[in-house]
Amino acid sequence: MKTTFVVILKLVVFIICLALIIIGQKMVGKLELGMMLLGLAGLLGLLYDYNRKYV
Repeated sequence: MKTTFVVILKLVVFIICLALIIIGQKMVGKLELGMMLLGLAGLLGLLYDYNRKYV
């Protein structure tokens, strides 16, 4: 039960971060750059969490 919840939560975070990057790329400005950086930070956080058990 706990593992399923964590997987679904990570999937939702991944989709939100990906959407932030895609939406931010379509426009030009400081706010959109911040959106893309926030999305990138989220993806890097997910990647770190995935690779943490192998280090």
